[in-house]
Amino acid sequence: MKGRIPKKNGGSVVKGNKKRGTNKSSIEHDPFFGSDSKKRRKLGYKDEDIDSGESEEENGLDLSALENGDEEEDKEELLDETAGEKRQRVAKTYLEKLRAITRKQEEEEDEEGDDRGYEREGERDSLVAQKLLKQQLEESGRLRRTIASRIQKPEDVDRFEILVKHRQSVTAICLSDDDSRGFSASKDGTILHWDVESGKREKYQWPTDELLKTHGAKNPEGRATKHSRNVLTLAVSTDGRYLASGGLDRHVHLWDTRTREHIQAFPGHRGPVSCLSFRQGTSELFSGSFDRSIKIWNVEDRAYINTLFGHQSEVLMIDCLRKERVLAVGRDRTMQLFKVPEESRLIFRSSTSSLECCRFIDNDEFLSGSDDGNIELWGIQKKKPMYIVKNAHALLADLKNPDQEDNGRILNGHLGGNYSSVYSWVSSVTVCRGSDLAASGAGNGFVRLWTVESAKGIQPLYDLPLAGFVNSLEFSKSGNFLVAGVGQEPRLGRWGRISSAQNGVALLRLKHQ
Repeated sequence: MKGRIPKKNGGSVVKGNKKRGTNKSSIEHDPFFGSDSKKRRKLGYKDEDIDSGESEEENGLDLSALENGDEEEDKEELLDETAGEKRQRVAKTYLEKLRAITRKQEEEEDEEGDDRGYEREGERDSLVAQKLLKQQLEESGRLRRTIASRIQKPEDVDRFEILVKHRQSVTAICLSDDDSRGFSASKDGTILHWDVESGKREKYQWPTDELLKTHGAKNPEGRATKHSRNVLTLAVSTDGRYLASGGLDRHVHLWDTRTREHIQAFPGHRGPVSCLSFRQGTSELFSGSFDRSIKIWNVEDRAYINTLFGHQSEVLMIDCLRKERVLAVGRDRTMQLFKVPEESRLIFRSSTSSLECCRFIDNDEFLSGSDDGNIELWGIQKKKPMYIVKNAHALLADLKNPDQEDNGRILNGHLGGNYSSVYSWVSSVTVCRGSDLAASGAGNGFVRLWTVESAKGIQPLYDLPLAGFVNSLEFSKSGNFLVAGVGQEPRLGRWGRISSAQNGVALLRLKHQ
């Protein structure tokens, strides 16, 4: 597939005899960085350059996001820099940053009278290595962070605050990888780019139909006379450079987040584009549609890659982590895990209802929400849910007053009777990646936080009042805040309405112990 660099098992011969400038840093003494790199245009890797059996994409270290600009005199060298030399340079920069942070912490401890300072540089490097290993295990999903137990119970003043307002129902939100910026879209086609701290927003301008055609868009099909602006889904790349949007016009639109300009339109789907997801750390984009297919794109090359088939009805939601795997749910009562390199898939069946949303917890476990109000915890080793919370968003009041609170009472989710309605559908779920903290939303007047553990299943944590249909949810990477996209109507239709709700993006800051 495009974008993949093959690994070489044997040593390679390096052409040229011009050495690069030496670095006087202490890293030069490390044998890992002791090899003399040469300028070359062909890729060559030695066996000793590979320190782990996993690829950088799978072990969770995204070194490409840590690049910094070099000085003017190094520009000519960077032009001839190979991929291996680039990774080595970025790794050195990252290690120096970690060492500087560790050194600063030691200085602060010394100022407070703590005599536990390190006497040797090697001990500091050992601490840096431990931090790197812990970060790798957390991001790859092999070590789950404990966040839920440290979240303090929200007080009466700790409520969702409307950060950004929209005219119509918000259908999708997403956060940049550093959690500093957010993006939201609504049914009227408005796409907003906003700052998480200040709430300052900027609007994306749709191009004319003539400009859309030059960017690759095809003429509208069916009864439509022009391209619909109704946006159903958003996704932002890991490096924060590209924003992808999809909607009723059956195209995947690509935007430049720096200029907020439209740069490409990908045709090919025969139905509305209902979901998008970038593969972490890459330029690969997955798109799901009502035409029952999932397509793969390379946004860097502006190219189509492949199409995945398997669902027998509309694809409603997809999710992807760092591996070449995509998780998808549809109205055919199945959740499917597509393994792209192996060209295979795993099918997980829901016995009672249509699955509306899904999220990876890590590479081996995932959550789903259904239109009967249930939330399911799945494992890759079983075809049936490991744990089910029934009636997770049961109505607490009459539908004419959906804003009524539950006076702080936490329901266990296992209520008798039939509470299923359009207001209790689980319309969105989200997970703080690599942790035990999850959240779900519906139209019954609150967002619910959950503790997810493999041994104990899904346990209720807190209820957070929020009026309206919660069409999208996102945690920050640190778990410090939760963002919700709220609307008066559901994301994919108009079969319900809560007139008292405020269309917009709501933010809740979570306090940790």
